[in-house]
Amino acid sequence: MTAEPSFADIRDAVRRLCADFPGAYWQAKDRDRAYPHEFVDALTRAGFLSVLIPEDFGGSGLGLAAASAILEEIHRSGGNGGACHAQMYVMGILLKHGSDAQKHRYLPRIASGELRLQAFAVTEPASGTDTTRIATTARRDGDHYVVSGQKIWISRAEHSDLMVLLVRTSPRDDARPGDGVSVLLVDLRDAVGKGLTIRPVRTMINHATTALFFDELRVPAANLIGEEGRGFRYILDGMNAERILIASECIGDGRFFVDRASAYASERSVFGRAIGANQGVQFPIARAHVQLSAAALMVDHAAALFDAGEPCGTEANMAKLLASEASWYAADMCVQTHGGFGFAEEYDVERKFRETRLYQIAPISTNLILSHVATHALNLPKSF
Repeated sequence: MTAEPSFADIRDAVRRLCADFPGAYWQAKDRDRAYPHEFVDALTRAGFLSVLIPEDFGGSGLGLAAASAILEEIHRSGGNGGACHAQMYVMGILLKHGSDAQKHRYLPRIASGELRLQAFAVTEPASGTDTTRIATTARRDGDHYVVSGQKIWISRAEHSDLMVLLVRTSPRDDARPGDGVSVLLVDLRDAVGKGLTIRPVRTMINHATTALFFDELRVPAANLIGEEGRGFRYILDGMNAERILIASECIGDGRFFVDRASAYASERSVFGRAIGANQGVQFPIARAHVQLSAAALMVDHAAALFDAGEPCGTEANMAKLLASEASWYAADMCVQTHGGFGFAEEYDVERKFRETRLYQIAPISTNLILSHVATHALNLPKSF
């Protein structure tokens, strides 16, 4: 029996893989708004995208802390785990609530890379983050569900084989707003053009984001995950995992910025000495390092709670807030340190600056996190 790899081993292996995908690779993908298939395929072959899948199904059987380490190192190396991170946090919904038949049918093929599970369709134009008010419906018709409605900001739908879809199977009840929501596993290979239309949404970053339109799409009833009407509860764990993993990406981004700023400030000489000798330059870099170090502890704490099966909603939210704000401060600092060169594509700073800005608003905005903490941790009255 081989020993379970340490996180140091995992981090080192990820860094070696990422070295084959330098800045020029990501610059080209960003310029062309292209999906990084080669990078995702390499991660899959190395087993990094199946880290949460049990060994019996072809994965590594590790926890969220290991997945967090993988995504952090991808981002610290200058890459973008947003191309594939959904496969990690969506996995828990299938693992915890899928049937044995679903697990045996899909998990080994996901682990091997035969299938990609990269899309998670929750958000809608009218409901936003008020998930209980989604209007996409699925009515039962024999051995199928018939889906109609619309989703927005659904990333990677064009590059995924499978998608986890949140729908309403019964009308909303104000007394129990989470009831009546269900989860379907949609095979996108069969759905596109047969009731599903995917339209790309061009944004300030290369994130493969789309709008989805459902017009009487037929989904086999066998693809219902768990019990009908209990889907809102199922996705909560997935949302906590998503926030923790994205917080890890933010830590990686922040450390990328600190690494780049420190190196540039040590090498760049103006007025006869390195600019990093000036406290006006070095203090913001040091502050970014301090903020990231503190945020990383919160991310580690939230991941440990998740892996232990403990409640972690507040901790996941706090980790995401602290990490996203620390990475955004570091991003601004890095551009300022580089001056005009911070705007040059070849330095990668401007690309990562745009990428890390997303996490002030996604997958949940900073203000909604503060509202959660106020009402759940501090018992303040709800504002909505």
